[in-house]
Amino acid sequence: MQKSFAMAALLAASCGAQAASDADLAAIRAQIDDMKRTYEQRIAALEQRLVQAESRVGEPAASAPSAPAPITAESRPSAAGPNAFNPEISLILQGQYRHARNVPGRGITGFVPGGDGLNTRGFSVDETELVLAANIDPYWRGQAIVAMADGQASIEEAWFQSLAIGQGVGLKVGRFRSSIGYLNEQHPHMWDFADAPLIYQAMFGEDASYVQDGVQLKWLAPTALFVELGAEVGRGANFPGTDRNNNGTGGGALYVHLGDDVGVSNSWRAGASWLKTRASERSSDFVDSNDVTAQGAFAGDSTTWLADFVWKWAPNGNSAHQNFKFQSEYFVREEQGGLNCSSQDPTSVCATSVGSSYKTRQSGWYAQGVYQFTPQWRAGLRYEQLDSGTRDFGLNAANLVVDSYRPKKASAMVDYSWSEFSRVRLQVAQDKSMLGITDHQLTLQYVMSLGAHGAHKF
Repeated sequence: MQKSFAMAALLAASCGAQAASDADLAAIRAQIDDMKRTYEQRIAALEQRLVQAESRVGEPAASAPSAPAPITAESRPSAAGPNAFNPEISLILQGQYRHARNVPGRGITGFVPGGDGLNTRGFSVDETELVLAANIDPYWRGQAIVAMADGQASIEEAWFQSLAIGQGVGLKVGRFRSSIGYLNEQHPHMWDFADAPLIYQAMFGEDASYVQDGVQLKWLAPTALFVELGAEVGRGANFPGTDRNNNGTGGGALYVHLGDDVGVSNSWRAGASWLKTRASERSSDFVDSNDVTAQGAFAGDSTTWLADFVWKWAPNGNSAHQNFKFQSEYFVREEQGGLNCSSQDPTSVCATSVGSSYKTRQSGWYAQGVYQFTPQWRAGLRYEQLDSGTRDFGLNAANLVVDSYRPKKASAMVDYSWSEFSRVRLQVAQDKSMLGITDHQLTLQYVMSLGAHGAHKF
């Protein structure tokens, strides 16, 4: 059976070598995938029959079942058959135990995002991700990721992308993690640490990633040097933007990624990205000059620049037993527009709504290194620092108290992986992201992957 499958694969590859278009190549690949699935199903059926036969050893002999009919070109399911659309299914299980200080409304001093979700302590189950993906036909591939947590489910990603446009052009449509920066496109189970860097939390909110509903276009240059150019347009509803329910687009991004190998043991990737969104009535909490909580509503433009760099080392290019990865990202965000201050507390200076101009420039960075010293064990260090920067609140400068601060955090982790599907991680951190608070944190995390699991990106 294996020889027959190998011969079929070789014949398909031979036909693909003579194909004249990318569509033909994609069709051949789809046929090969279809043949693989068919053989896997038949092998599984035979193994089940073998188990049943072994369990009947010693019972009265029965007439032997007829051998399964051989698979021929005529009997093999076509691309439109019922098995052609069976999706690849995986389930990501994540959870942790976290020991930290109790800081209600935990946030990052000098930055807007915050929330009780960042203050979870003790045992907890993180988002469980259900992933379904499959080739739709030789021209398109689709994927959906459903995130489930605490009785709620949300569509984290749902997109389809091209397989056969050709000329290095790729198209993706739907809801997707933006390809800006380096870490943004990765899901939490792919992170090297138990939490996202502070700068991702500060720039993109509690979920620590920017997700776009829209269209993504990429072009891979036909050069020896890896050169990828990309552009995105979409709804722009996620922080730092807001959902304005307008026609057209509310956010856009541009980026370029470069990379290459250095000898056989080293490789690198560098990138620069630009993200533009617009906010309308984006709310945040402040403390006014009377020490009373007030609400701010921002309306205006938000522009973020990102620079990222990654270096990987593996002896002779074999990362299975030993490797090292260094990565760093730097963010700058500028916002300009208007800020309205209001409060329902009659003692607040914002009890009567006060509007004024608003302009800020904030930045931050992180750097981390992770060393895998055996096939199962890894250890890593990460340091990060932010700058609340310069802020002009106009008339509201006399009404709101805003601290200038440079949040920072240092983390160390060690993790053990039984396989690429199962990992447990221990992480300790000294968190100084809140003014006047030093939080010593300990996190014990597990990440388990069930089912199909595609290779991670560089």
